[in-house]
Amino acid sequence: MTDVVMPQMGESIVEGTLTKWLKKPGDKVERDEPLFEISTDKVDTEIPSPAAGTLGELLVQEGQTVQVNAIVARISENGGAAAPPQPPAAAPAKPAAAPPPPPAAVAAPAPPPPAPQAPAVAETPKEPSAPLSPLVRRMARENNIDLSKVAGTGAGGRITKEDLESFIKPPAAAAPPPPPVSAPPTPVSAPPVSVPAVSVPPVPIGQAQPTARARVEPMSNMRIKIAEHMVMSKRVSAHVTTVHRVDMTRVAKMRAKHKDDFAARYGISLTFLPFVARAAVEALSAFPIVNASIDGTNIIYHNEINVGIAVALENGLIVPVIRHADEKNVLGLQRAIVDLASRARARQLKPDEIQGGTFSITNFGSFGSVFATPIINQPQVAILGVGAVEKVPVVIDDAIAIRSQCYLALTFDHRLIDGALGDQFTAKVKSVLENWSEEVL
Repeated sequence: MTDVVMPQMGESIVEGTLTKWLKKPGDKVERDEPLFEISTDKVDTEIPSPAAGTLGELLVQEGQTVQVNAIVARISENGGAAAPPQPPAAAPAKPAAAPPPPPAAVAAPAPPPPAPQAPAVAETPKEPSAPLSPLVRRMARENNIDLSKVAGTGAGGRITKEDLESFIKPPAAAAPPPPPVSAPPTPVSAPPVSVPAVSVPPVPIGQAQPTARARVEPMSNMRIKIAEHMVMSKRVSAHVTTVHRVDMTRVAKMRAKHKDDFAARYGISLTFLPFVARAAVEALSAFPIVNASIDGTNIIYHNEINVGIAVALENGLIVPVIRHADEKNVLGLQRAIVDLASRARARQLKPDEIQGGTFSITNFGSFGSVFATPIINQPQVAILGVGAVEKVPVVIDDAIAIRSQCYLALTFDHRLIDGALGDQFTAKVKSVLENWSEEVL
């Protein structure tokens, strides 16, 4: 019997939502055959079977959120062993039903139990079975809320921030109905003189209702996790962005010279991104602190340069990692970028391919953006944004010339990286690109 567990899809991931089973109990499965789909704040992906055999009992249902490494199902290596697990569960149920007649005669001992019921009342404040986020725990603690009395509307009955906000301050308009259902909360919310403030917004946060002019739909689990991760990053790091204009003419000529041969030989297009990644790797080697991370008051200098490349998905964003990027040339980087991006969109990335990044690059220029201010991918301390490469008129030696240019935007954590160092790093990337000499093929 082989246990199937919820995989960890990133260093900071502690739970995942099982969104869909691709096999049913009793189905034959092959090793590495897609078994179920999960959703986390890092990725929506298919999880392969860890062994060949017959799928037995499912311990986690679709839509349920569980901790990483929790057992979600079991696979039996021989076809007939899948059915046995269920009979034992059914067998004990019957003996329990048969004994009732004898206990009926022992009705006298029933009176003593009232005493033990007292401790049961003390155990009432139970924590919900669904996982709770740190934010929800903190809000509950600060507002003295018994979470067992809050109905969760999130995946698998999970309690969200909006559920707590609704519990803390119920709508003023619905004053008559609340008394019978939740009498205790009413007196607590009555004392605050914030009633007029609550009446200003017609609908409380998290309780928006559809109208003739609007449609309301819940965020996907991935979208919720991305939102939490972005807010956390802005709260943790002191974000500063520096923007440098780069002359990409030499790179553009190199790319134009080899792109047809490159596509014919390797079957993939040659873009500007691997050139930028190669230049960034050289700058990271020259300024290793940009490749570091922060742990409390300690600086962690990473011995590997693992570059994350942001990939836009239909319903979110993911950052797969190119490991040992400093060991790859333009060809190797382009191949890695295409491979990771295509498998990310096909939901075929492996857990270790989206963790361990030490620096990130986001290419918003592929959508026509000139420059932007990207948010740091925690726990990293910097991210490089690449704008669109455009031909523009520039002044060179008092003469107007047409050059291919783009903007590089480096967002860095000012807790560790000062402005001068951030500019020196970006200037190094700029220098490598403007003086490009490395051959592509």
